[in-house]
Amino acid sequence: SNLSLPLMILFLSLHNSWLDIARQLLCSHHLHPFQMTHTSHLTPGLATQCGFSFKFDPMGIAMFFASLQNCFSQMYGNPKNSNPVYRVGKTCSYTPWTSREILCDRNYMEASEQHDGAKQNVRLLTILFNSCFHFLRQAGASGYKMTAVVFSPSKKVMNVDEVQRKGYAIANTPTRLVLRSPHNAEETYLQNVAGVPMRVCKMFCYDVHLASCVTAEAVVFTPEVITWYMPKHIDPLFSSDAFTMLEVYMGIDAKRLDTEEMAARNYSVLVTEAHIIVEIPVGAVGGYFKSHIQDDQYFVTYTIEPMLELLWIEEVAHEDTSYKVLFPITTPPMARPPQVRNYTVPEQAVFVLELGTFNLDVELGFNVQEQRSPDNTLKTFRMEVPFSDPVVVKEVAEQGVTTFTLQLIYGLVVFPEYAPFSHSAVVDAVLLDIVPPSVTGNCDQENFHITVDYRNQDPFFVVLVGKRLLNHELAQQYLTEGDADFTITLPFSSPDAVFESVHSSSVRSRLDVALLNPYNNMTIKYFSLACSFLKTLTECFSNGTMTALAVKVESAPGLNPGQLTLSDPACGPTYSDDRFAYFHFTVNSCGTTRKFINNVMLYENEISLPDELEVKLNATVSSEEEYQLKVSCYYVANTTRTLAFLTRPRDHEPFVETGTGRLMVRMRLAQDASYNTFHQEEDYPVVRYLRQPLHFEVELTTSSDPKVALVLDHCWATLNEDRDSRPRPSLYTGSCENPGDPYRVVFHPVVADARVHFPPHVKRFEVYMFSFAEDAGEPSGQVFVHCDVVICDASSPSGGPCSGQCVNQDNPKRGWSLRPAGLWLAAVLVMFN
Repeated sequence: SNLSLPLMILFLSLHNSWLDIARQLLCSHHLHPFQMTHTSHLTPGLATQCGFSFKFDPMGIAMFFASLQNCFSQMYGNPKNSNPVYRVGKTCSYTPWTSREILCDRNYMEASEQHDGAKQNVRLLTILFNSCFHFLRQAGASGYKMTAVVFSPSKKVMNVDEVQRKGYAIANTPTRLVLRSPHNAEETYLQNVAGVPMRVCKMFCYDVHLASCVTAEAVVFTPEVITWYMPKHIDPLFSSDAFTMLEVYMGIDAKRLDTEEMAARNYSVLVTEAHIIVEIPVGAVGGYFKSHIQDDQYFVTYTIEPMLELLWIEEVAHEDTSYKVLFPITTPPMARPPQVRNYTVPEQAVFVLELGTFNLDVELGFNVQEQRSPDNTLKTFRMEVPFSDPVVVKEVAEQGVTTFTLQLIYGLVVFPEYAPFSHSAVVDAVLLDIVPPSVTGNCDQENFHITVDYRNQDPFFVVLVGKRLLNHELAQQYLTEGDADFTITLPFSSPDAVFESVHSSSVRSRLDVALLNPYNNMTIKYFSLACSFLKTLTECFSNGTMTALAVKVESAPGLNPGQLTLSDPACGPTYSDDRFAYFHFTVNSCGTTRKFINNVMLYENEISLPDELEVKLNATVSSEEEYQLKVSCYYVANTTRTLAFLTRPRDHEPFVETGTGRLMVRMRLAQDASYNTFHQEEDYPVVRYLRQPLHFEVELTTSSDPKVALVLDHCWATLNEDRDSRPRPSLYTGSCENPGDPYRVVFHPVVADARVHFPPHVKRFEVYMFSFAEDAGEPSGQVFVHCDVVICDASSPSGGPCSGQCVNQDNPKRGWSLRPAGLWLAAVLVMFN
């Protein structure tokens, strides 16, 4: 069912068969439930008749309770066969109704029974109770009509209109009959059940319909413990003694407690043959103390509202009953004489006294403060007296003007002479009855416009825009002032607004504005404006790409837009912040689906949380916080488009600018001419005899570009690792073999195989082992080989080493050169015969 209250809701909870709302009543103590367009002032009589109650705790917080079968609820479907859903800013599911539901609250008792129509395969209808006085308008839909009600045991007969005028409520749906009675109704009577007085209301429509609730005599008090006796077998509600008690639960203020919570509060529940006994320590958590004065003596009472939930099944009738009772308990007044404790130290010549102990609702007279002058030579006494205090005289002199008068006599004494004197004064305060400002608003295509008219009076309020106070900085940005009003112009996407819903081509955004009293922070005026703004959230491009904007909505406050993904969890947003997530993807990626509809191709994807984050979010917040946004694009499958273009001759051939980068090249020594196995670092120095062949391989390792070719530019040998050391005979230079070397370099062709994927990236050559002649004429025992390479564009050789011709070294090189890093191989140890 839907229940809406035009109140600022601070706390909301839902319980089995119960809904309670707690709020700070900022402006008045009047409740106005409304259903659809009908609004009713919730008087005490209407509250009792319609299934409402409320109470105040010591802090002034009002707790409001509504039966799930109250007059202003809507019920969908057959609640016996499916879980009914009730909404008050959120959705809750409940267990199916039992055959009989009995509810006892502080001001009424309620019972509902399943009638025979529920046992038939009837068509499900939607029953809407427009008000408490029109229950029977829809009764014909259930297949029968009630014309009279019989009360027992008096056998008093009343027609339905008379029953309702006496404060009872009767309603029927296709599956259930609901009856509600005030506790003090004339037709209720007391009955002793297992030694416990209970108030019983018995009515006859078609079936026996009973409600029975405990009275205050069911409680026994001691200074330490409250004991509540509930009969286990409530005789008026049973047709036989054969029954099975299935469940017994205890709670406080309509909230069920588990065993751990009960143990922590020292509550206990004992089930005996005759009673269910609840024991609550006086002063336990969940209740509160209240101060009272009797004959100028100080007393306190302790109040707590326990709840019992019982579920039993009668073995003969095979019908189950759910029995719930909320039972406010207040102890008798307990004397708490205040004690004066003397902490005076005579040597300090000052009386120090402490008076107590009191509840927090006790004050010691007025608030009097002593204030000293800056030089500590003078003093003043400051006193605060609320206008609401009984000593203040209130007089309405004329329409719209109220005068408050306070007559004072100060009693003073001069130390150390103890000379008393007095001073009298009369102070007045005139208060103009201020007409509250009016707030109106409208929207254009991009902005909210909120106008506050304070009607030629000085503004006596501060403005709360969204969740931020309208300070000087915000006012400069959004506010425009008039003679007796001002207008706030705010973009719909501002962080101060909230997004209520998102549609394919629009966003519904809401701006809340409150005018607050700056002294007590009470709400003077509250205004909310919600509008739909046209907004392109999904864009489709002819190149096959899509963009989508996901918006965080109010119903998912715990959502982090940066965690949203497309259907493929690997596709996250291109950009995100705490309110938006922007996606850019192609229609053949990220799990996008395609289907054909006539001559149209439809591409669809979905923005949501990944499954593991959805589970984690639902574990901490309401399961309503699910985010799913479908995005789609339509493309005509067969269409012709005309494209116009102009041509002009080019001024020059296109060229590629020289750039810089890093490519990895390595040189290795093969073990033989097959080039299948190579020496490792730990093998060096490698031993070879003179004129024994050495097989070298140079490879470009990090490129997969088939258009790139590796060219050996210059290879030489040295006695050590220094590439510039002398002597350094050339093995191969300028793409030419060394004509002075009797053992010339032999190049081997490279073909693709399992290891070599791009033959142009590899060069292989063979050179015979040689030695150096040092100054002493003795041959050297080791040789280091170095090479410079050039990386060329194989598809466009541009001369020099890249052309593959033997050229002079002074010729400029084209392509990409990899020097002076060069390459060198560790020492090759020369052995002589």
